[in-house]
Amino acid sequence: MGSIRSLFHRRWIDRHALKPISFEVAPGEIVGLLGANGAGKTTLIKMLAGIMHPSSGEAEVQGFTPWHRKAAFKQQIALILGQKSQLWPDLPAADSLMLLQEIYGIEPNAYQQRLNYFLDNLDLRKLLKTQIRRLSLGERMKFELVAALLHEPKVIFLDEPTIGLDIGSQRTIRNFLHDYRKTFRPAMILTSHYMEDVVALCERLLILREGELVFSGRLSEITDRYAQTRRIRLGIKNHEMNKAILAVCPQAKEGTDESGTLHLSVAKDAVSETILKILQVAPLVDLAIEEEDLASIIDALQTSKAAPRHLL
Repeated sequence: MGSIRSLFHRRWIDRHALKPISFEVAPGEIVGLLGANGAGKTTLIKMLAGIMHPSSGEAEVQGFTPWHRKAAFKQQIALILGQKSQLWPDLPAADSLMLLQEIYGIEPNAYQQRLNYFLDNLDLRKLLKTQIRRLSLGERMKFELVAALLHEPKVIFLDEPTIGLDIGSQRTIRNFLHDYRKTFRPAMILTSHYMEDVVALCERLLILREGELVFSGRLSEITDRYAQTRRIRLGIKNHEMNKAILAVCPQAKEGTDESGTLHLSVAKDAVSETILKILQVAPLVDLAIEEEDLASIIDALQTSKAAPRHLL
């Protein structure tokens, strides 16, 4: 009955993939675009790259409206999708890159100079004549970077460029992107679920939640504005003193690890007072003060409707 009823009286729900947002990315800057799955990150990237046409609103990339997809616009951007390949799997990497040389109209001398830069910095020279399908995931991703950057784009969109890669390959790609930015100074937008990528590459973050921009600011501002607690790690000579410490810090949340080290979580404006109280009742072997986990703060911003909003 429900199926029949829906033929005549359907219920429609309008869902906005992206709500009105505004931001700029300067040349030489890498901006991290974060958000939970379904927040609108990839939708925004595809709009800015001209793949998707929004139902309303405006955007400008290098002076062009992206979804008009003019040839001059496409010459100035690169889109790197960690889960999709633009290289032909049955061809050697050299052949795929030569084809891209012709597509972009790159002069032979300029092409060879750029290719040498990539091969040397990504250690790919020995793999140039190997079929793409015979390469490891990390090696294929490196060649994807070469293919995307061969024409020296002014704007680069990186959508999960290190997804699925081992730790060594992730580190290599992060180091390469960092050096490439310093050398060629493109404007770059990076989406990633790996905090290592974000911390290593991005000084500024944009955080989306359900299509809405809920944070725009420097990475360092997140802990300054939203971290409400500090963690105190205590190494104590006599673990029987734990009770005395907890007695003078009744509001602190506590826990111990396998080595018996005591961990306290206290309000950030009460750290000095708490440490003074502890020193009065127990001798310490070790003391460390740690900020709240950055990943936890960002996760709260991108998933919790109750999280504070900070728009610049």
